[in-house]
Amino acid sequence: MAAGKQCDSKQQWEVIKKSFFIEGNLSDISDGEDDLALVIRLVQQLGAGQLVLDLALDAIWVALRQSIVPKFWSNFVIYNSQRCGKDDDPGEGSVEVMSRVATAISELYDSAVSFLPQIHRCEMLCEHSGAKFEECIPGGMMEHFKLHLRATLHSQMPTSFTNLLHKFYSAAFKVFYHAEVGNQVEESDETTDEAMQCGGCDAATDACHCQAITNTFCQVNRQLLELDLLERLAGDIISSLLLSVITDHVSATCRDSYDQSRISQLEKWVENVVIGWLEVVYCGGRGQLSSADSAIQTMVANNLNQTYMTALYHTYTTTRIDQLFNIVIEYPESQPALEDIRECLDRTHLRNHLVESLRSAIQTRLLHPGVNTTDVLHAYISAIKALRVLDPKGVLLELVSEPVRQYLRGREDTVRYIVTSLTDESCSELSEELLVAAPLVLDDSHSDDDNMDFWETWTPDPRTADIISMLVNIYGSKDVFITEYRTILADRILSQFSYDTEREIRYLEHLKCEVMVKDVADSKRINSSINSDENPRREKQKFPVSCMILSAQFWPSFKEERLQLPEEVMKELDTYTEAFQDLKGNRTLNWKPHLGQVQVEIELKNRTLNLTVTPTQATVIYHFQERSRWSIGDLSTITQENFPCPCQGVLQEVESDVFVLVEGEELGDKGHTATVGVSQPDIAPPAIEEDEAESVMASAQDQREEELQVFWSYIVGMLTNLDSLPLERIHAMLKMFVQGSVECSPQELRAFLDRKVRQHQLIFTNGLYKLPKN
Repeated sequence: MAAGKQCDSKQQWEVIKKSFFIEGNLSDISDGEDDLALVIRLVQQLGAGQLVLDLALDAIWVALRQSIVPKFWSNFVIYNSQRCGKDDDPGEGSVEVMSRVATAISELYDSAVSFLPQIHRCEMLCEHSGAKFEECIPGGMMEHFKLHLRATLHSQMPTSFTNLLHKFYSAAFKVFYHAEVGNQVEESDETTDEAMQCGGCDAATDACHCQAITNTFCQVNRQLLELDLLERLAGDIISSLLLSVITDHVSATCRDSYDQSRISQLEKWVENVVIGWLEVVYCGGRGQLSSADSAIQTMVANNLNQTYMTALYHTYTTTRIDQLFNIVIEYPESQPALEDIRECLDRTHLRNHLVESLRSAIQTRLLHPGVNTTDVLHAYISAIKALRVLDPKGVLLELVSEPVRQYLRGREDTVRYIVTSLTDESCSELSEELLVAAPLVLDDSHSDDDNMDFWETWTPDPRTADIISMLVNIYGSKDVFITEYRTILADRILSQFSYDTEREIRYLEHLKCEVMVKDVADSKRINSSINSDENPRREKQKFPVSCMILSAQFWPSFKEERLQLPEEVMKELDTYTEAFQDLKGNRTLNWKPHLGQVQVEIELKNRTLNLTVTPTQATVIYHFQERSRWSIGDLSTITQENFPCPCQGVLQEVESDVFVLVEGEELGDKGHTATVGVSQPDIAPPAIEEDEAESVMASAQDQREEELQVFWSYIVGMLTNLDSLPLERIHAMLKMFVQGSVECSPQELRAFLDRKVRQHQLIFTNGLYKLPKN
C-alpha cells in the first residue's frame, strides 16, 4: 500500500514537472488550457502551489542566464573580435551592421516571446493555487519577467558591446538626417562610375539601402520597446550620439560668425532633426508621436525635448564662450551673438565659466608687453560695451575688467593716451564718447537729488557710466586723470595760432572748468580791445602783441623756464601790461615769456623769410642781428636758456656748438645750400632741424609729485618718533592727520615712498620704512 502511494506521488510529480517545464526544457511549451487546469487542481490538492511556482520561475531564470543572454551578447563579442586590428570606418558596411544588430535583437525577442506560455502558466498557478511571486515588483508576472531579463542582460553585458550598437544608431541617424536635411542641399559633384552616391547609406543612388535601413531600424526599436530594453541597451548611446550631433552642428553653424542671431535657427533645427529622429526611435516614424501611448508621448514631447534643448543651450553657450574674446573685440558687429549668449545664460549655469574663460583669454592674448596700450584700451572699451549687453547690471563687467584695470595702471602711458584720445580732433571713439556723455561725469559736485523721485526705476546710462567713468576710475581716483586732461587741453589752447578754440572749449565745458573757459573768451575780447585802433597806446606799438590771459590758480602748472627776452620786446610787453591795467584797474600781468608763438620776418641778403617760431627761437634769431656768429654757451648766457635751439634753415653749425647766420643761398667755403623748407638730395641740411614740440605744461606726474610732497614732512615726523612703520600704518596715519588735503591711495603712497628710497631719503627693509641714520 505504501509502495503504491509512493508510486502515485512520483507519477504526479512527474506530471507537474512536465506541465510547468521545471526541468528547463522550454522548447516544447504549448498553451494546453485543459491539461493545465487539471495539473493546477492536482497542485492544489497537494498544497504545492508555491513550490511549483518557484521552481517554474527558476527554470526561466536559468534559461535566461545560461542560454538566451549569452547567445545574445555573443553577436557583439564576435563582431568586435572580427574588427580587431582593422581600421574603424564609420561608414563601412552600414547594411551589414544593421543586419547584425537586427539579427541579434530578433533572436532575443523571439526567445523572450517563447517564454510567454510559461509565464501564462505561472500566472494561472498564482490565480488558482494561492502561490505568490515577489510582491515588491508591481505590474504582474510579465513585468517580473522583463525585470529579470534586464537584470540578466546587465549582469553579463560585455564592455565592448557599444561599438556595434553605436554604428547601428549612427547609420540610422545618417539616413534620417539625409532625408530631412540633405535633400535641401544640392547633390555633390563627385561621381563614381557615372553614378551619384547616396548621402544616407553611402551606396550608389541606383542601389540605395536607405529604406531597408529605416525599416530594420524601426523593427529593432519596436522589439526593444516591447521588451522595455530600449533605454537599458541604447539610451546612453542615443544620448551620446545626439549630443555629439548637436555639438558638431552648433560648431559648424557658429564658426567665426558673430553678426547674426543663431539661437532661434538652432532651436528649430533641434525640433526638426533631433526630436524628429527621437519620434522615429520611440514612435516608429516621423510625426507618429500622437499615436504613441501616453508614457512615450510624455517622454519624447516633454522630457527628451527639454533635455536636448538644454543641451543645445549649454553647447551653444560653451562654444560662444570659447569665442568670446573675438566677439568682444568685434563689438558692435557681434551684438547678435552677445544677445544670444545673454538669452542662453539665463537657461544655463555658465556665468562663472564665462568669467574665468574670458579673464584667461584676456590675460593670455591682451595683457602682455607685446600689445601696445592703444590696443589694450580699445579692447577694454569694447569689453565695457559688450559685457553691458550680456549683463546690464554690470556684475560680469566688474569681474572681468579688474585684471585689465590693474594692468593699465602699471603702464606709464595709459593716462596720456586716454586723454589724448578723448581730445583727438579726428573724432576718435573716445572723443565721440566724451562729446555725448553728460558734462557732470567728472564733476564730483554732481548730486543725484533731482532723480530721487524715480530711484526705483533709475538705471545708469551705459555710455556715461561705463566708457568715461570706468576709464577715469582705472586709477581709483579722478585726480590724476583730470589733471592730465586739463594739462593736455591747456597745452593745446596755448599752442593755437588764434583764438579759434571752439573744440577745446567744448571739452572744457564737459569738465566743468568754467574758469578756463572764461579765460579763453576774456582773452579774445581783451586782445581785440587793446589792439584796436581806438586804443591811444596802439600808435606807440612797434609790433602787435596778443596774449592768452590765464587765472593762474585755475590752470595746470607750467614748466619752469627763464627766457630773457630782448629789451625791445620787453618794452612792448610792458606797453601791453599798461593797457591791460588801464582796462582792468587794480589787476596786472605776470608774463610767461617762453610760451606762445612769434610771427617774424627775416630779411637776409638774397631772401626774405616769414616764419612762425617759438619765443626762444625768435630770441636766438634776434641776437644774430648783433653779430653773425654765436656759440651755444654765449646764447645760453644771454637768453638764460640751458640749450636754445635754432631752427628753420636760418642758422648753420660751422663748428661744434658754433652757429652762423646763412645770409645767401651759398655758405662760403662750406658750399651747403640753406634753402628754407626744401630738402635737396645728397646735400647735408644746413640747419639744425626743429625738435618735436614739447609740452609747455608740467606733466600730471610732475604735478602729482608736487602735491604728494605735502605728506613728506608728516612722514618724516612719524618715522622720527616711531623709528619704522609699514605702508598700511603710514597710510592710515596720513588719513587721520592730513584730512581734507591731497588724497592719496595706498598704491600712490607706495610709489612715492619707493621714489624716496631710490633717492636715499628712506630705507625699506622687512616691509618697514625708516629714515636713514645721519
